[in-house]
Amino acid sequence: MFDTFRNRLTLTGTLETVTALRVSSGRSLEPIGCDLPVIKDALGRPLIPGSSFKGALRSRLESFLRGVFSEVDESQLRHFVANPSNEAEWSITASEMRKFKTQYTDDRQLTEQILQNTDLISQVFGSPWLSSKFQVRDLTIENPAENWFGQYQERDGVAIDRDTETAAEGKLYDFQVVPAATPFEFKAVMENADPWELGLLMLGLHQFETEQIPLGGGRSRGLGIVRLHLNRMDWVNPSSPDELLRYLRNLVNDELDDYRLDDSQQQELKDQWMTAFLTELRQRLPQNRTPMNDVS
Repeated sequence: MFDTFRNRLTLTGTLETVTALRVSSGRSLEPIGCDLPVIKDALGRPLIPGSSFKGALRSRLESFLRGVFSEVDESQLRHFVANPSNEAEWSITASEMRKFKTQYTDDRQLTEQILQNTDLISQVFGSPWLSSKFQVRDLTIENPAENWFGQYQERDGVAIDRDTETAAEGKLYDFQVVPAATPFEFKAVMENADPWELGLLMLGLHQFETEQIPLGGGRSRGLGIVRLHLNRMDWVNPSSPDELLRYLRNLVNDELDDYRLDDSQQQELKDQWMTAFLTELRQRLPQNRTPMNDVS
């Protein structure tokens, strides 16, 4: 899948907190300080792990596909959309993988079998047997000299005794949050993707652009609303060895403006990718039910 370079989509932008954000590092062991601090980088500034962003994105897309394939038999659903947290619901379980390795000794044949039997989401975001095509860097404060003043907010939490309807004894705690309007630098790369896979990614990123996917904990309290602003999209899709050689030279010289998409180019490609994604879903739906025929 990655043995030959085919294409690369590079995304850069800003992820801004609309409400306060809590991405916890777990309970603190310090004798003095906040009970539940946020994750920080080596300089003490807040950090959003790329895995947190990617996991939230994947979860939302999985929920969409479960809706699309809601009438598929439960025993077959894992072949369309898997559950990473439950091995029994993986598209390829460990026991099935052992059988594949016994049956297909040639590496290329084994890879083809894995791809054929992997659900749509895992083909993009990865599985125990398949590398992810989508990579997200840890999100750090954008221009920290201008945007970060070292000020965390601390809030109180408490468990309520159901009998007395008052604070339960010993259950008071506090936790840190990153203030609203804090900008984080967003950088991501998608490599060797098919058009429908890029359409799937565009759908997920749009959810972040429209504040539909919260991050971190305390979401029932209103925490974790974020908004993604994509500032730049670079698309590399060489059609010949000469084009690839030119890209490699430009890459080393940091001359990549030729690959930067303007607004009209972005919209044109998004339309193409989204159409390819919808076509892929139609083809995979059971033949006796095509609820997306009216989708253009």
